[in-house]
This record gives sequence, structure tokens and C-alpha cells, in this order.
Amino acid sequence: MKAKLVITPKKAVLDPQGKTVANALEHMGYAGVTGVRVGKYIEIDLAPGTSAADAHNALNEAALRFLSNPVIEDYRLEIVE
Repeated sequence: MKAKLVITPKKAVLDPQGKTVANALEHMGYAGVTGVRVGKYIEIDLAPGTSAADAHNALNEAALRFLSNPVIEDYRLEIVE
């Protein structure tokens, strides 16, 4: 079982790295890009026998306390079998 955690800046927070990527895409000829948000992707392997509910609860806590900055970042957690 794995956990996948995607962390991105909140919509209200400026994302200079995302802006740079969007500008580069435009200059390279990729039309139609209206915005880019650059974040982090974390994949966590879970021990056999770990329940999805326990993993979800523990990793939600870890995401709020350590893996993300809840003041400026949002996160999405997915547990996959």
C-alpha cells in the first residue's frame, strides 16, 4: 500500500516558480496555458497490514505538522492499495 501526498501553494499565495514555468511555456510556444502552480509530490510506502484508515489519520496529522505548511499550502492525500 502507498500513500500519495500532493502539496501546492494556496490559491491566494503568490507562486513565483509557477509564474516562471508558465512564462517559459508561453515563450516555447505552448499556447493555452493560463496558470501553473508548482508544488511537492511525496510518495510513502506503507508496511503490510497497515489499515487505510490508520494510515490516512496518521499521514493527515504528519501533513499538517511536518510535511506541509498549512498557512500557505494545501495538500491532497490519497491512500492506494
